Amino acid sequence: MTRRAVGGSGGAGVKGARRPEVRLPPLEPYAGGGLEPDGDYDGLDFRELDLAGQDGGGARFMDCALTGCALDETRLSRARFLDSVLTGPRGVGTNLADATFRDVELLDARLGGTQLHGAVLERVVVRGGKIDYLNLRTARLRDVVFESCVLVEPDFGGARLERVEFVDCTLKAADLTAATLTDVDLRGVTSLDIARGVDRLRGAVISTGQLLDLAPVLAGELGIRVEG
Repeated sequence: MTRRAVGGSGGAGVKGARRPEVRLPPLEPYAGGGLEPDGDYDGLDFRELDLAGQDGGGARFMDCALTGCALDETRLSRARFLDSVLTGPRGVGTNLADATFRDVELLDARLGGTQLHGAVLERVVVRGGKIDYLNLRTARLRDVVFESCVLVEPDFGGARLERVEFVDCTLKAADLTAATLTDVDLRGVTSLDIARGVDRLRGAVISTGQLLDLAPVLAGELGIRVEG
């Protein structure tokens, strides 16, 4: 497997995210009966598997592809996904607390209530799909790109975001409470809705149109009364 990190677009004084380029080696079909806690999975193809309710806490996935897998209530806390591609995962209540994603592509996800609090995401692309109620509280995101996806009520409370880009995305009722932003590019958000933590936008870049859209929220945060 050969991987090369690719720099993002940046611009306007913002450092662009470094995108992963994942080149998977020839993969062996996964023939196991189910996930195991602290399992070690290397060069495997998990395809159209029902992994709902299974426990893979602390497992390591290296050079793996997970395609069309069901992850309802799957326990993957402290798991590590390295140089891997997850395509079309679906499920509600997937537990990925304190997990690590490094050089990973997450494509066309259909997830709800995913727990990623305390997780570490580095050189990750999330492209397509819809994720509802994504919990990223206290997570660390570095060189992460959200592209052509819908995030409904994502919770970034207390998270640290560095070189994070949103490209052609929808953000609905995002929570930025106590978050720290560095070189976060929000200009590609087609619908920017911040429910809480608008005061934490320091370190982000937004467009003029987005500034106008956020004006009522910013005025409320600053205690400014607008009349007439």
